Amino acid sequence: MDNSYGLLKGKKGIIFGALDKNSIAWKTAERIYKEGGRFVLTNLSLAIRFGTLNELAKKCESNVIPADATRVEDLENLIQKSTEILGGKLDFILHSPAMSTNIRKDRSYADLNYDWFMKTLDVSALSFHKVMQVIEKQDAMNEWGSILAISYIAAQRAFPGYSDMAEAKAMLESIARSFGYRFAKNKNVRVNTISQSPTKTTAASGINLFDVFYEYADKMSPLGNADHEDFANYAIMMFSDFTRKVTMQNLMNDGGFSSSGITEDFIKYIKADENVKESKKTIEIQK
Repeated sequence: MDNSYGLLKGKKGIIFGALDKNSIAWKTAERIYKEGGRFVLTNLSLAIRFGTLNELAKKCESNVIPADATRVEDLENLIQKSTEILGGKLDFILHSPAMSTNIRKDRSYADLNYDWFMKTLDVSALSFHKVMQVIEKQDAMNEWGSILAISYIAAQRAFPGYSDMAEAKAMLESIARSFGYRFAKNKNVRVNTISQSPTKTTAASGINLFDVFYEYADKMSPLGNADHEDFANYAIMMFSDFTRKVTMQNLMNDGGFSSSGITEDFIKYIKADENVKESKKTIEIQK
């Protein structure tokens, strides 16, 4: 069934960070295309070479421009060429780059490599500022455009295993507020972050205890975890003209997780685990 509404017909943008079919940005790109939006796709040259981004580009009739989102000169080239290819200024941006070598190398939070920590901040947060700074300097955004980045609730709460990415997400959200104010006053452009449920992506697979995060969040969310498609639908709304006065917000797309103290599903989950442990004890005693 075709559930498209033409909400982004005539709108143009850039999508950062789609890697493969497990990427949130990949699913969002497909949905934007379905809604009539057109865009340039970008990622690191290495990610393009070893990923499947060209497959997405072909499907969505898009161009791929390699760029390192931490390098201003790459961003200047990307945004200039994107406006040339798309035939005008941009209406939307999706920022999704995020990485932590400390997490990938399983470094304890109390034993971080600080050079890696700074790289985490650069890739996952400062790159968002750099993107918007270049856009402003090139005057590359249309009035009433929309800029989004992907965040996570660890920016506000402690989650063991999320390590230095928590600091990066907190910085990302702060940048959205600060640049959001500036863009709103100067250009009527809105800037927001979407705090997404734990989502099964290629990048998430490298996070220690991710399966525990995912299961816990799902049980604690009355609507269950929001998945790739749920994010894509939310992004469509935020890129559309129906949310023109929504800016500087961290928007929760988490099935109700952030507002729940405890849920019946989680209680049942705990009780079931206790019953399993009790059964194991009984078996051991019988032995």
